[in-house]
Amino acid sequence: MNSFQSKIVTVNAIKIGNGNPFALIAGPCVVENKDITFQTAETLVSLSEQFRIPLIFKSSYKKANRTSGDSFTTLGEERALAILADVRKEFHVPILTDIHLPSEATMAAEVADVLQIPAFLCRQTELLEAAGKTGKVVNIKKGQFLAPSDMRYAAQKVAATGNDQILLTERGTTFGYHNLVVDMRSLPIMRSSGYPVVLDATHSVQIPSESQQSGGQPEFIFPIARAGAAVGIDALFIETHPNPAQALSDAASQLPLSQVRELLLQVQTIDRIVKNY
Repeated sequence: MNSFQSKIVTVNAIKIGNGNPFALIAGPCVVENKDITFQTAETLVSLSEQFRIPLIFKSSYKKANRTSGDSFTTLGEERALAILADVRKEFHVPILTDIHLPSEATMAAEVADVLQIPAFLCRQTELLEAAGKTGKVVNIKKGQFLAPSDMRYAAQKVAATGNDQILLTERGTTFGYHNLVVDMRSLPIMRSSGYPVVLDATHSVQIPSESQQSGGQPEFIFPIARAGAAVGIDALFIETHPNPAQALSDAASQLPLSQVRELLLQVQTIDRIVKNY
């Protein structure tokens, strides 16, 4: 029996799940400006071609969930979506971005190939239904408060719209106050619902709500990503930035863009062993 058995989710020509080599979902946390977005995309596309790892470019056009009301949220929704549309056109890569309200689904779907449901919103029925009704692939991030087996109910809400192109993402579980842990059992548990699984190795190292912003322990990105590859992942999710210390969101947990190459080398080596390709 294929221990990685699941539906195959297709994002453009990229096939995710059912034992296929892992895909990469990566980009800066939020669209800050065109220069940083394009610089990151250019590097990731080059690495994708070098390693023959399919790439979905990720960046949020808006961050609705911030620790402080003073934190950066967006440079403007229309402007940010236009930059993502330019990335899609210039680099010929599919786009993933978050939505936070049902009313955002149609607007974001005009640009994005994958609509992402943020972890804190993974039980919001109307949001899940709105995403499903667009016909786009829907990536549901597991809430920090949720058992992995309960993610099947979130998936069912999307599937009830007639859309079964669903990804389920592990991003750490609340462990006491201001801490997350990754239970690697969650990956096969979520896959047992029939959908491909994604490991978010950067949000998993956050220290939530540390002071007026989330902290992080980026030194654990590599170990968590390697462990996930050993368990078996269908996609690896990484937020990366040319200079994380200057990032306008998740500065403490994004991976420096210069380190993505080495991370892909290590994860791909393990993925090939585990999946025997």
